[in-house]
Amino acid sequence: MDSPLLVYTTFPDVDTALSLGESLVRDKLIACINVLPGMQSVYAWQGKIERGQEVVAILKTRRGLQDDVGRILKEKHPYDTPSIFFIEPTDADIDTVTWLLGETAGE
Repeated sequence: MDSPLLVYTTFPDVDTALSLGESLVRDKLIACINVLPGMQSVYAWQGKIERGQEVVAILKTRRGLQDDVGRILKEKHPYDTPSIFFIEPTDADIDTVTWLLGETAGE
């Protein structure tokens, strides 16, 4: 059985995150996206310290779709170098996993 996978990334605004997330849900590459606005970031970029406001997005998918989800995020993300982290939960509620796997099963 495939295992659940969380994808952590950030976006410049809510609309961008929701739009890309909805596309991934419609294509059954993720079961859900959670968008958390209002994050303040301080980061190093091209030799300088930057500050900015972003939104966090947590995508719920399956391990077998990691390459596809990662590729699409990189292709469609507005950042030149988006932060994309794949996080494998060590344990999860079985009903949640069943739902997630069912929603990302494809046609």
